[in-house]
Amino acid sequence: MKHLVLRESAGLRYFTFFYLYVMQGIPAGFGLTAVVNYLIGRGLSAETVASFGAIIGLPWTIQFVWGPLIDKYQYSVIGHRKQWVVLTQFVAFLASLGLLTVRQPAAQLPLLGGLFCLHSIFASIQDASVDAIAISVVPEVERGRVNAFMRGGFLLGSSLGAAALSTVLHRYGFFWAALAQSVTLLLFTVLTFFIRLDHNDQLIPRFGARRAAPTQSNTDNPSVAWLFAELWRAVREPHSLRLFGIIAGAYLCASIFGWAYNYHLIHTLHWSDAAVSVLQGSWGSIVTLLLITSGGVLADRIGAAVLQRRVLLALGTFLLLFCGLSYFWSYPAFATMGLLIWNMADPSISVAAMPLLMALCRPQIEGSQFTTYMALVNLSGVVGSYLTGWALHLASAPVLGLLCAIVLLGLLLALRQQKQPMPNPVLLTTE
Repeated sequence: MKHLVLRESAGLRYFTFFYLYVMQGIPAGFGLTAVVNYLIGRGLSAETVASFGAIIGLPWTIQFVWGPLIDKYQYSVIGHRKQWVVLTQFVAFLASLGLLTVRQPAAQLPLLGGLFCLHSIFASIQDASVDAIAISVVPEVERGRVNAFMRGGFLLGSSLGAAALSTVLHRYGFFWAALAQSVTLLLFTVLTFFIRLDHNDQLIPRFGARRAAPTQSNTDNPSVAWLFAELWRAVREPHSLRLFGIIAGAYLCASIFGWAYNYHLIHTLHWSDAAVSVLQGSWGSIVTLLLITSGGVLADRIGAAVLQRRVLLALGTFLLLFCGLSYFWSYPAFATMGLLIWNMADPSISVAAMPLLMALCRPQIEGSQFTTYMALVNLSGVVGSYLTGWALHLASAPVLGLLCAIVLLGLLLALRQQKQPMPNPVLLTTE
């Protein structure tokens, strides 16, 4: 176990942040794909299902609250901020066990949504802690690749939650799907316990003798009020605000068309919800995993801003063509191709967006600032899902897709005029 030290091994960093995001992706894939598609297949209305998805995602939109608290109380003998990760992972596991009380998901929708929301609260704190650790231990030259592994891990976890747990849900029932998720989360929590950030971190705290903590002056250990004030100033900086607005708009479009297309396949074209979930979680994710892994290398080589422009151009062009040919959606092969390609939208945006957002983060509040960006990105997804539920009463999925295409191409023009942020050389020093 003495060799499991993040700061001393690039391979361990890739592996660790990969599996930590697998752990986050499994409940997301289960709740937001397998269960959502299951509810659509049971005949629930678009706005009801969209509201259920919004409830699950709501805790992820307030991550900016956790960031300053994590930065304020980061010091620990088991590794700075690691105590937040391990504790919230275990509590999220307990919350997942609560899903075992649900017997009929469609009939117990308030209980189901409440339990998923409770799990999301602790999972969002764990995510904020992991992101803060990543910024502090990952060298700048590895950022693109590590972000690719993180997003790839989330994708693989989502695939398992969507395809594997959907299969379990339909064959054996919701109880066994929830149990499989809970056991998996517990195994990952145990693994996290044995990974250290620095070689002198303890695996188990010794309450009688504390390791010498770094000198905590007002500069090293600022107040929570100062952290929130500095965070507010950072995110309001015009350059940062413009760049983040472009990224958030891209995520919003990805969410809107993704939800609309899934609903169209199940509700209008009468695909089985299990087939949609398995497609999203199998072939689509395998292709996307390869894409974003290579995208991480590209982000390091050609620059994240250049890669983001290419992603926006590709997604906008695809929507124009695919939605313009919506007549052919009734052909399974054509519709399947569209589902698999759009499965790449969110991960493709993330591979380029995450290094850009990391470069905007200021010293001392880097964890808080990046977590705030992630909260706002998640808010884009939640708003997209909620709005789609109501928008489908006014417009069809092809129309919504064409509108998203126009927005994406407009964001591309805005990004071309945006100067690339200069990475802060102080961000990734040891604390």
